[in-house]
Amino acid sequence: TMQSSGHRFRDVEHHPLLAENDTYDSSSSEADMAERVWFIRDGCGMVCAIMTWLLVVYADFVVTFVMLLPSKDFWYSVINGVLFNCLAVLALSSHLRTMLTDPGAVPKGNATKEYMDNLQLKPGEVIYKCPKCCSIKPERAHHCSICKRCIRKMDHHCPWVNNCVGEKNQRFFVLFTMYIALISAHALILCGFQFFSCVRGQWTECSDFSPPVTVILMIFLCLEGFLFLTFTAVMFGTQIHSICNDETEIERLKSEKPTWERRLRWEGMKSVFGGQPSLLWINPFAGFRIRRLLLRAKKGGPEFSV
Repeated sequence: TMQSSGHRFRDVEHHPLLAENDTYDSSSSEADMAERVWFIRDGCGMVCAIMTWLLVVYADFVVTFVMLLPSKDFWYSVINGVLFNCLAVLALSSHLRTMLTDPGAVPKGNATKEYMDNLQLKPGEVIYKCPKCCSIKPERAHHCSICKRCIRKMDHHCPWVNNCVGEKNQRFFVLFTMYIALISAHALILCGFQFFSCVRGQWTECSDFSPPVTVILMIFLCLEGFLFLTFTAVMFGTQIHSICNDETEIERLKSEKPTWERRLRWEGMKSVFGGQPSLLWINPFAGFRIRRLLLRAKKGGPEFSV
């Protein structure tokens, strides 16, 4: 513990006392950080993110070229093709926004005398600093060893999106899990119809590929669909439960007693998804500005990665 401007300043990692809305306002501010594109240079995370995209592309290939295009039912192919590809685009867009959105990182090194003075704390009031990233920890913030930052309302670090799930990108992560679960279920249903059609037609005209290749491709798709459906459906349910109870996964696992006023059920949903229930809740493109993204990438330079 050391004294600074009459305040007690502790190098501890847990039980922060700062309010969530307190931000860093000095010259190296969050405003400058907001002009940079957020991306984590983590080898495992980047490999997992690429694998996610490749698996979705594989599923789209099998559904389109093995099952739908050879079908003699024109409207069956068109309706299912449009539906599956739209869900795939929404899933990958949600993935990108989760990966490239700042999850709510606290600025590094904001534990300065200048910032302490700006907080206008009462004499003797205790605030807490993270010794790992030298930042003052807001309430409900936790340090991520992979992102090397304290993240506001950090739920967990997900390698599949190569990012933390936190205050600012949880909505996109929920949409990602929902859309992946939907396209997995859709692919499994289409596989069921295709197997039935191929068996009834004795594997002669059900696909443009040979029967052995068709079987192998569809078996792999079924395995992928089942695993992804199970994982993302459970994760989606867990996320919705956490949002409705205003409790992150870290807080639940650590059994932390809430020092904040909980938003329950719809209030929690509205705080994450924004505003009253509408179609914007399930739109991963809501609030996206291409021009702003290009400007951030241009200004970011070497600060592109965190």
